[in-house]
Amino acid sequence: MKNYFKTNWLPLALTAGFVIVMAILTVILLNKNQITVDLAEIPLRDRPNRNAKQLGYVTKHTKLRILQEDGDWTEVRKPNEKTGWVATWLLDRKTPLKKLTPMAETTIVLDPGHGGSDTGALSNDGQYEKTYTLKTALAVRKALEAYGAKVIMTRHTDKLVYLKDIPEIANRAKADAFVSFHFDSYGKKNVVSGLTTYYYHKDNGSLTLAKTLNAQMDHFPMKNRGVDFGNFEVIRNNKRPAVLLEMGYINTNKDFKAISSPGYPNKVAKAVTSGLDNYFYNESK
Repeated sequence: MKNYFKTNWLPLALTAGFVIVMAILTVILLNKNQITVDLAEIPLRDRPNRNAKQLGYVTKHTKLRILQEDGDWTEVRKPNEKTGWVATWLLDRKTPLKKLTPMAETTIVLDPGHGGSDTGALSNDGQYEKTYTLKTALAVRKALEAYGAKVIMTRHTDKLVYLKDIPEIANRAKADAFVSFHFDSYGKKNVVSGLTTYYYHKDNGSLTLAKTLNAQMDHFPMKNRGVDFGNFEVIRNNKRPAVLLEMGYINTNKDFKAISSPGYPNKVAKAVTSGLDNYFYNESK
């Protein structure tokens, strides 16, 4: 036996090494296809769609086997062998949700109007609309993400995004809602005041979305001018539920005082988040 090992030590060592490496790789692959849930609850559905039948929840600390992915959804197997689909971004999330609502499973596109060489309208002291649309959209993104929504921005910085490309971002993402932020302007300074919610399509959820969002706009320091039809490219060429918000007149001093105040983006964020939460809740009933 000693002579056998002495003579064959190299192939035996190679075989043993191969077995060890394969065992390690197997463990790595098994762990790679597993994930532990960090959120308190994530809805489990029978298909990769937020409107699919809900089978229950996966809860915090549950170890799930990843079976396959379909777009933004992941099929998983629970320890009890029950399978279902969950929103991938919730599966990957580490920070707790502010509250679990139907909005957590949605994809929302936010469009800060103008940007780059397109400054938008000017305030009476020469400040650009594009600056305030971006501040507002970033505040809304933060508020929506606290509720678990997947948020896509048409721009994160001061850059130009061509109008024709903006609705396509929402169309490609199959967004559950699209919101474009703007500040209005009138031919004469300090004549018109207020905010308006615009829709283009009546039959794809846009009108309902506009009404639901506008219902949250009654407590702003300017007149709520209501819901109106708007022939704007970013909502006209949008196949998803889409609205354009004019959140005050930038060349009216009274409005701009509110628009440029530090708390205004968060005020808009609170209103838009509440409106979207109501919209998705009513849609899910």
